[in-house]
Amino acid sequence: MGITTENIIGYSVSVASLTEHLNQICDWIDSGERGRYFVCANPHSLVVADSDPAFSQVIREADMVTPDGSGILLASKILGGSICERVTGTDVFLGLSKSLNESGGASCFFLGASEETLEKIKVKMAEDFPNVTVAGTYSPPYKPEFSEEENAAMIAAINQAKPDVLWVGMTAPKQEKWIHDNIGKLDVKFAGAIGAVFDFYVGNVKRSHPVFQKLGLEWLPRLLQEPRRLWRRNFVSSPLFLLKVMRQKLSGKS
Repeated sequence: MGITTENIIGYSVSVASLTEHLNQICDWIDSGERGRYFVCANPHSLVVADSDPAFSQVIREADMVTPDGSGILLASKILGGSICERVTGTDVFLGLSKSLNESGGASCFFLGASEETLEKIKVKMAEDFPNVTVAGTYSPPYKPEFSEEENAAMIAAINQAKPDVLWVGMTAPKQEKWIHDNIGKLDVKFAGAIGAVFDFYVGNVKRSHPVFQKLGLEWLPRLLQEPRRLWRRNFVSSPLFLLKVMRQKLSGKS
């Protein structure tokens, strides 16, 4: 029995606690099936997807779409739904790593970021989750699109390592599209697009203080740190998302 979802502006977002999400992912991994993937939904990503058909398809076909962002919780409340807990990429990464470590271990692969960051991740994973094997890492070229040769090299490296879990840390929606386009060619059981989590995990970028996270204001310190990169998502995407939510409520669609 899978996790219940509810409609947020046309996308099926999961209604569950972090623990329930993690239990479902562990069940998928234990089943031995290949090719499951999850994405995080926040107001910005859903607004971007509405004007990007390829990204929209990625979200609609994901095995799990977690409610990442206080705006998703607000939307659920406005629409009479029951999403009441944020489940971020960091939550899934740390929670799943902890579960796998406690259950006797599994293997994972990190795709994305710089070689320096990947080396830091390997060291920190060995300290934090010694029963989880880092089967491999790969730092792809920093460019908008990969060539066929570059893509083939990434797939070959992952498949040679045969990890249980693939973590992809690129920019959105590039990372989500990459997983969607290549999941059928990958010998992995579960994949997740977790973006900035690579940098959060090793301390390259600091997450907002837990107080801001609990208040639903995690975006505020980050906006002050990176205004040029994040102003559009907070001052353009957020109002557009709220407008779409109100239209959904008035239309009666659920």
